[in-house]
Amino acid sequence: MAPSVVHLPNGHDVTVTPVFGGLSFKASELNRHPTPFPPGWTIVIHSEDQEEDHNNAESPSPDLDLGSRKKHHVHRFREPTLQNDHLYISSISNPSSSEFKAPISPTRQIAMMLWTTLWWYFHQREPALQVQNEKSAKTVAAGRPRGEWKVTINREGIFKGKHLLQKLERMGLVITDETSVGADTSHEAVAETWASTYITRRHFWLLDARIYLFTLSPMVNSPFPSGSPAPSRPASPNRAVLKADNTGSITPPFQQGAWSTTSPFHSSSHLPTYFPPAPATYVWTGNTRHPRRPKAPRQGEIIYTRYIPSLGETLSFRVASLSRRPVPHSPTLPGPSTLRSVTSMSEPLVPTLSSLSVGPSDVELLHKWMNDPRVAYSWGEDGPIEHQHDFLEGGLKLKHSFPVIGCFDGKPFGYFEIYWVKEDRLGAHLGSSICDWDRGFHCLVGEQEFRGSHRVKVWLSALVHYCLLADSRTNAVMLEPRVDNEKLRRYCEDVGFFKEREITFPHKQSNLMKTLRETWESPCL
Repeated sequence: MAPSVVHLPNGHDVTVTPVFGGLSFKASELNRHPTPFPPGWTIVIHSEDQEEDHNNAESPSPDLDLGSRKKHHVHRFREPTLQNDHLYISSISNPSSSEFKAPISPTRQIAMMLWTTLWWYFHQREPALQVQNEKSAKTVAAGRPRGEWKVTINREGIFKGKHLLQKLERMGLVITDETSVGADTSHEAVAETWASTYITRRHFWLLDARIYLFTLSPMVNSPFPSGSPAPSRPASPNRAVLKADNTGSITPPFQQGAWSTTSPFHSSSHLPTYFPPAPATYVWTGNTRHPRRPKAPRQGEIIYTRYIPSLGETLSFRVASLSRRPVPHSPTLPGPSTLRSVTSMSEPLVPTLSSLSVGPSDVELLHKWMNDPRVAYSWGEDGPIEHQHDFLEGGLKLKHSFPVIGCFDGKPFGYFEIYWVKEDRLGAHLGSSICDWDRGFHCLVGEQEFRGSHRVKVWLSALVHYCLLADSRTNAVMLEPRVDNEKLRRYCEDVGFFKEREITFPHKQSNLMKTLRETWESPCL
């Protein structure tokens, strides 16, 4: 197995290298530049043949010669199997204590390493999902039942800690089927209940990376930057300049782009940035009773970012902005970079060429896209730039929806609107069949170079991924494209949507496309 580079969603790169007995995970620039990311860890991973009678419901005869039964075989890991892979972290190499403070929670550090390992694992080539067993042996391969791709986390190495797997299970990072309290409290019995923990691909992709990813805090005299989110300026900003540049924006220019970190993973405290949703309290909008919604992200804020291996590009979504200036591309996005500096594995403090933007503003982008005949045919929002300004301003004022710009490697390619279905006009047509946390989105691609079936599947599945991560109570995501948009309907079906029915709006006839959390597998890679 050749070395590979893992691009994490927080902008860090990790190199995976084969070593004797397993794989080594290390920060890519460890040998060239210091890094606040833990230097590395080693995993042991292998594949095991299941026992011949593993799924046999009948107990073996006591007179059966156990020596005649098929033995358990362990194989070197070469590529993923559907359910026969096993792994554990065997060792950890921490950075110098003179440069970085020890993690406040060693368990969180181990969770970060396991999450990163699983991020690498579930980016490998998908194994055949068809299950071959005694009952399906005579069924052709294409018609066999499908199983869930999973990997077993062995209680070995680092995971032998008395309560470690229990803590990881409570963090959602591993699964156990032994969910009872258990009557036997002996050490052996308790250990046995954690002997077969695992995680499935579906479960992994529904975990929010912000729960697990963080950076280490440098010591006071360490040469590493602390990653302050608001670096000091030589002088206070001019009020007149701020007012002119900030027309229609809720975030001052000196807090945007390269001078602040809009990445969802940024934390000056070096702690995970995930916060659980607030408890549900209910309000009325018109005649609709619905949960009180959280405040939408600020203008220009990145809400989702992920490196797409099949494209070699980074996909990101950020909230649209009314600023007259273009929204700078954040240099913290994952993926290869030729302008990495000594701070590349920490939060960037100094703007670089890659972080500066000289392109059009979001209003100018919308003006260009909406006046494309192909887009105007579906959206009907063509006209002078003042019309698109008012259109975007109206979208930013909605309480149940917010506008989003999609980017590949920082280059805008499309416009999207993410909304809560219950308060939307769609909710009025669905009545009691709608749930409190269902979400939907509208979409358009404005740049010709970013069209094509594969790219559509990538950003479609990524938007679903965002909606499912944003609130764990969201169990359905919907689109309502016009019935004559057959191509989008097929793209939706390719990434797990199904047509539930048609909806008659005053202005269009739509296909109601829906995908469910319980059947959603993973984003397109």
